[in-house]
Amino acid sequence: MDSMNDARILIVGAGPTGLTAGLELARRGIVPDIIDRKEQASTLSRAVGILPRSLDILRPSGVTEKLLEEGIKLENISLYRGRTEAFSFSLNGGHPNWEFGLALAQDRTESILHDAFVKYGGRVKYSTELQDLNQNSENVFVTTADGMRVEYDYVIGADGVQSITRKALGIDFIGFDLPETWSIADVDAPDWENHDRFTMCMLPGGKVVVVAPLERTRFRVISNTADALKTLPLRMHAKNIRRKGTFKISIRQVANYSVGRVFLAGDAAHCHSPAGGRGMNLGIADAAELAGRFANNTLDGYSVSRYADGKRTIAASEQIRKVVASKNPIVRGTLVLGLAFINQFPFTKKLLAKRFLSD
Repeated sequence: MDSMNDARILIVGAGPTGLTAGLELARRGIVPDIIDRKEQASTLSRAVGILPRSLDILRPSGVTEKLLEEGIKLENISLYRGRTEAFSFSLNGGHPNWEFGLALAQDRTESILHDAFVKYGGRVKYSTELQDLNQNSENVFVTTADGMRVEYDYVIGADGVQSITRKALGIDFIGFDLPETWSIADVDAPDWENHDRFTMCMLPGGKVVVVAPLERTRFRVISNTADALKTLPLRMHAKNIRRKGTFKISIRQVANYSVGRVFLAGDAAHCHSPAGGRGMNLGIADAAELAGRFANNTLDGYSVSRYADGKRTIAASEQIRKVVASKNPIVRGTLVLGLAFINQFPFTKKLLAKRFLSD
């Protein structure tokens, strides 16, 4: 390898993190291989919110323009106690470039990233699963499930919470699992009134339901209960339920984001609750920084930098989750009163908007 432009890089995983890494490398003249165990690009939507930092990151590649064409600008957040709206506030002033959060189904975000990656000469090889890898000081030897063994200079593991890359490296995923069962539903609801905003409902006993737009008449409903739609206290006439299910949440982070010539990014390196909507955005930031470090030959600083950012994001997400899901009515009441008070003054309103739109 005469220069980094000649580097043979494999990215494992074609989700938002892997595709961002591939795109950011490719536009710098380093076109990596990307493999994914899926048979084709995902048609499921997991993450929803795209924060200003991600829009800034993806702007040079032309992706942000496409995201803005399809996404819904969320300029307001409404908080309910049961069926009663406690308060609503604007995100204006929360960021110098983008005074909103962007809502778009993850499958559409992935499709836009994929198309941009292809435009820069990239290709995703689907139906290809990483089975194992080992490395020496100069190379990484990758074995796929079909028995192929390929040699690379570097590998980026962006293969999710159950990362085979991470397991092959023997890195512990440090943290804990939340005991409660969460639920999710993707629905078509043309009559939903809060179609242009993020809606959170707090119910007795620490129950929470969140509704976020995916498209003009399509919405994501998430709850820390077993049935998000049944728990939602507001009227939502769902004409079609595209997907419905339950899931568990883990709060985890690796201590080291790299071992030798192999790097971890996105959910392979960290995971947390949906509170704050930072998950996909944190992975995009991982990917962009790693690509920049490849181009600048500063890979040694990646792990320390991303660990600090991940730790900070997880702490912020946990702070939000613990307060809004608290079973103590005094804690929740104090939250509502505090936010309502802050929302009265222009300066503090701007600080609140910055908090919600920050990374």
